[in-house]
Amino acid sequence: MHLVDGEKGGVGKSLVARTMLQYCLDNSLSIVAVEADRSNPDVAGIYSDCVEAVFSEDEKRANEADKIFELALSKSVIVNLPAQVYDPVSDWINKNGLIELGKQHSLTFCKWFVCTGGYDSVQLFVKSVKDFGDKMPHVLVRNLGLCDDWTHVEGMEEVKDVINKYAVQVIDFPKFSYRERNMVDEKQITFAQARDSDEFGIVSRQRIHNFLKSAYAQFKNTGLLP
Repeated sequence: MHLVDGEKGGVGKSLVARTMLQYCLDNSLSIVAVEADRSNPDVAGIYSDCVEAVFSEDEKRANEADKIFELALSKSVIVNLPAQVYDPVSDWINKNGLIELGKQHSLTFCKWFVCTGGYDSVQLFVKSVKDFGDKMPHVLVRNLGLCDDWTHVEGMEEVKDVINKYAVQVIDFPKFSYRERNMVDEKQITFAQARDSDEFGIVSRQRIHNFLKSAYAQFKNTGLLP
């Protein structure tokens, strides 16, 4: 189960999730997309077969996320998490003992933490690793579209400590050019449709191709995708 997290809004979770999903499709990997962001359902708006789920602090609705675990028993799942859902997701995992239950059914968790390089974003990453680093592998996804210089983060002792202690992998998610991204978002089409569409010029399609190629290389290097 691949959880695409970032906790804060506007860090690029949906873009990373959509790119990861396209990577799986292009490589003929069996995958299910889960949209958990009700306020900004970017993934569900583009992929019609996307399953929608809800994480809630309301105990009466706490079981609505269970379908994600059920799906992950038979296929790999990519979950696009909304902002400010850390506590409900953590409670769902911990209170239901899902890490241990997953082990019994050969199901593992992986968190892809999308980070902007900003102080709050980095601290949320550190908290997630401290809370779950010994339970699930973490990948720090450095969003180069929002920050192209990470030397200040690399120099933070707390970040270095958790990365070393929990063997956190670090990848650089490439910047996606604004024009192409806006067109893809406006038309609500997949990357596969965009790179083959005549509505995008030949150079524009090449930029999409280059973006995907760079992102795919980062995903592949982790060895964590199916």
